[in-house]
Amino acid sequence: MDTLIQLTIGDLVWAGGMMVIAMGLSLWQKLGLTSSLALATLRTVVQLLVVGSLLTAVFAQKNPWVVLLVLLVMLTIAAIVARNRIGEKGASVLPLVWGAIFFSTALTLLYTNLLVIRPQTWYEPQYLIPLAGIVLGNAMNGAAISGERLASTIHASQLEIETHLSLGATPQQAIVQYRKDAIKAGLIPTINAMMVVGLVTLPGIITGQLLSGISPLNAAAYQILVMFMLAFATLVTTLLVTTGLCRQFFNSADQLVLR
Repeated sequence: MDTLIQLTIGDLVWAGGMMVIAMGLSLWQKLGLTSSLALATLRTVVQLLVVGSLLTAVFAQKNPWVVLLVLLVMLTIAAIVARNRIGEKGASVLPLVWGAIFFSTALTLLYTNLLVIRPQTWYEPQYLIPLAGIVLGNAMNGAAISGERLASTIHASQLEIETHLSLGATPQQAIVQYRKDAIKAGLIPTINAMMVVGLVTLPGIITGQLLSGISPLNAAAYQILVMFMLAFATLVTTLLVTTGLCRQFFNSADQLVLR
């Protein structure tokens, strides 16, 4: 098996040349993207180098408390980003999103660790952190898409919902179709990715493993596992987020309350 080609600082400098060319093209075409590209380039380099250094230390220590702290930070950032995309201003929206992402991610990783990967220690950072990061990212997007879709639809359908309520429908009955549509919207990116995986693009997991010299079949097996994890975690997240949001739009008297 070929030795993994290690990238040096010089190699990364040459790689940065692509971004310099991109910024030059932006200037030439007067796209107004030069500053955004420059900032994105700087943040990419700084963020990934910092994360790489931190994970090197975490992988070396293999301390469960350190691993859990890293996961907690990742979870909190994901919840904040998802909550901001949803746009609802209620004080309980962030705890709702945080709890939904936490539960779905924990359940997915527990199932995977116990029944599929079965590492020597449950907190093995080599497996737990990368898989958690992938699941958290997808759960975050699912929560954001489904939550924003549900909130915007309810705001736009106030008259229709109140009509259903006045005719004797419960809050759940009045918005059941909106909730279903929101859940489907949150699942669309994951389902679309599963439909074309390996045909149109090679996902990050399989690409990274191929570059590191892993057998293509083994890399494909891990990608299958990841896709199943993402579908499960995203569905659980969207179910929990939409259920929680539906309750927040109605008061104790079953009246629609819009913020």
